[in-house]
Amino acid sequence: MKKSNFVALILGTIGGVFFALGMCMTLLPEWGLATQGIVCGVIGLAVLAATLLVWRKMEHKTPIKFSGKTILAVFVGILGALLLGVGMCLCLLDPAKMAVGVVVGVIGIVALLMLIPLLKGVHD
Repeated sequence: MKKSNFVALILGTIGGVFFALGMCMTLLPEWGLATQGIVCGVIGLAVLAATLLVWRKMEHKTPIKFSGKTILAVFVGILGALLLGVGMCLCLLDPAKMAVGVVVGVIGIVALLMLIPLLKGVHD
């Protein structure tokens, strides 16, 4: 394993754990730690962003260029993930909304699948 991948693995794990713990602290009212959870989640996001920058620097890659295509891809990815998650929640929490949840989830999956031609393009 290359050193850059190992560093990204460690930093990504730390950032992911902080973010997940922050989400749990914020979204579980039984814990009563909403403010601390937000701080922990933001720290996790900051570590994950730093992980990306550190890994790209160690791999001697150019900085990410923000174009319209990049911003659209990020938007479609976030939208697809949210739709998929909402669909799953509708299916799991309310049996009466199962059909709506399946439709919303499939729309989210289609949005995520749209990322492949959006990012890679369609070639012969």
